Amino acid sequence: MQTELPAGFAATPSGARAESILRSCVHCGFCNATCPTYQLLGDELDGPRGRIYLIKDMLETAEVTPVVVQHLDRCLTCRACETTCPSGVAYGELLEIGRAYMEPEAERGLVDRWQRRWLKAVVPKPGRFRRWVRLGRLFRWLLPRRLASQVPALGRRSARRSKGRKRLARRVVLLEGCVQRVSTPGVNDALRTLLGRRDVAVVSVAEEACCGSLALHLGDAEAAEATMRRNLDALAPHLETAGAVISTASGCGVTLKDYGRLLAADPFYAPFARLLSDKLMDVSEYLATLQPNFKRARDVRRVAWHAPCTLQHGQKLNGLVESLLIGAGYELVPVQDAHLCCGSAGTYSLLQPDLAQELKHNKLAALTGGGPEVIATANVGCQTHMSPDAPVPVVHWVELLR
Repeated sequence: MQTELPAGFAATPSGARAESILRSCVHCGFCNATCPTYQLLGDELDGPRGRIYLIKDMLETAEVTPVVVQHLDRCLTCRACETTCPSGVAYGELLEIGRAYMEPEAERGLVDRWQRRWLKAVVPKPGRFRRWVRLGRLFRWLLPRRLASQVPALGRRSARRSKGRKRLARRVVLLEGCVQRVSTPGVNDALRTLLGRRDVAVVSVAEEACCGSLALHLGDAEAAEATMRRNLDALAPHLETAGAVISTASGCGVTLKDYGRLLAADPFYAPFARLLSDKLMDVSEYLATLQPNFKRARDVRRVAWHAPCTLQHGQKLNGLVESLLIGAGYELVPVQDAHLCCGSAGTYSLLQPDLAQELKHNKLAALTGGGPEVIATANVGCQTHMSPDAPVPVVHWVELLR
């Protein structure tokens, strides 16, 4: 693809990277075949190829139009297009650049602006988010059904953990996150039990919180990077001595693994960011190193496995969870179109509710077609998004092991 970016912008790191990505696209359109929004809407501008052209035109003309805003907002950032693309177009990076360029000039209505500000101010702060969840659940009966279904569960806080008496040879840092800490803290409790029985010392860092992905996907690169730096301040003292840093939320993990790239231009934080990225492991990667011989933790056998987009397309981890579940004695039922997004996509289910609901219903139909007793996933967003409408329980897959 030929580009004519303004010289001033092309000379910046973002401009140079955008130009490189744009020029790698060969217009083949294979990406549209696996794009969830293109399949629903049939509009070229709601597929990756069309959005690439929109970003190109925006960067070349320095004009942010309502059409650009509408179609970039509709993108799930699922990155299924990257899995499909024969040319290796880094669409996710290009979208980050496009949204960061677009957002300061985007004309948005009052409700849309308020929603985005609320999301960035509340969701990444576990204390604030917990208070809002309590309030939402208290008055859920007053809300429209669609909005009421999006109020997440309020999980029980983790029980006080014993420090243990013996010094264990292996030591890992377990990330708590923000939404998962409030809605599904039992996931990390289950993992602590598994690791404790394998003589792995688990360390949690109280000051660690949001990974920064929420602000990043909303086009606020400055806020995202500030959040990442605060996270690194909290985690840096533990990085040298930890054998691994484990994430049980694939949506957080995909961003944390990218810290090295996202903060590469920061002379102070870049070394810590690279170290964190190098040590960050999805829980499936770590458990697969422990010579696993786990058993079934629930009195069910048939499981529908939903691989979050951030796991299969973002982190490119396929087959690990499946092998662990099969090894524990579960039967994985077939799932059609397993590559497609469930519609959660971080804040997407709130900002694009109509598309998110349609994607969710399609995904649940595919997941339950094989008659599972439970649906397993690897990300808190997918779990809380699908649970209200699922005919069977939706759990994190770690909770199925003992």
